[in-house]
Amino acid sequence: MTKRALITGITGQDGSYLAELLLKKGYDVYGLVRRTSNINTSRIENILDKINLIQGDMADQSSLISAVKQSQPDEVYNLAAQSFVGSSWSQPIFTGDVTGLGVTRLLEAIRVNELNAKFYQASSSEMFGKAVETPQNEKTPFHPRSPYGVAKVYGHWIAVNYRESYGMFVCSGILFNHESPRRGMEFVTRKISNGVARIYHGLETELRLGNLDAKRDWGYAGDYVEAMWLMLQQKTPDDYVIATGETHTVREFCEIAFEAAGLDWKKYVKVDPRFLRPAEVELLMGDSSKARKALKWKPRVSFKELVCMMVQSDIDLLARESRQKAVVQDYSPVKSGRLKVN
Repeated sequence: MTKRALITGITGQDGSYLAELLLKKGYDVYGLVRRTSNINTSRIENILDKINLIQGDMADQSSLISAVKQSQPDEVYNLAAQSFVGSSWSQPIFTGDVTGLGVTRLLEAIRVNELNAKFYQASSSEMFGKAVETPQNEKTPFHPRSPYGVAKVYGHWIAVNYRESYGMFVCSGILFNHESPRRGMEFVTRKISNGVARIYHGLETELRLGNLDAKRDWGYAGDYVEAMWLMLQQKTPDDYVIATGETHTVREFCEIAFEAAGLDWKKYVKVDPRFLRPAEVELLMGDSSKARKALKWKPRVSFKELVCMMVQSDIDLLARESRQKAVVQDYSPVKSGRLKVN
């Protein structure tokens, strides 16, 4: 029989890649979207006719119970969250409610519906925060340094608790930073690739950033969603760190990004104190040896390939937008003479 999957956060970066992967594997895909007047489906525009969208909210228990009952999933992937670390300081309560308590609500929705569904929880490397060891693995103690990281720690442990308390098939993927051309503009990697593209096209003259020395373990989102799926195909549930095992600074990201566009990053990048965080996480690097052995998973896209992919995508995107604006101007009623203005 065809497997059914419910993805929360399907309109996000990871949700869109995961939905595409599951469709290729023959799944019936259901996606949870918030009840808003303007749902942003740009990342899933190419598969909208192949998936089923269900309205619901991670802060509303009844809507989650209804969504689970309607979709009757074999697998549930919880990717929904207030996922921008920077915003979690200005929205700590909202972040805790959605990113933390939202996990409990979704697990309860599965339990109340008495479904034997496998559950994936999107945990985060931000849970390690001020890490006591490098690299970080599944046994490294958590010391989150942001409201987002704290909320993710709660979500992680409540997932473990439901696995141990109710015997549910629950896995947590402790994913380190993973990027792509679909990354939101608020994230530093996309801010850099988009900034490079805007400078390349002559739309900007500088790029303002925060801490250039912050180090992260950056991988490709398309590789990481495969690990999510692999976790739920195992005989027993477990938690896994997913990472490349390499670390790079924001400065290195800038160097490669500007070089990809034939530009010298030193001429354009400016450090702006406004973008410095109250409590910075200086270094995160993951040890994914457990996942590589048990899941037979490994990253395919290198750091340099990822950066160049993002820059080229944003350069192409701005070029398309420029051509579209030119077409609109060329065919405007005023410019074409079809509409007379006195």
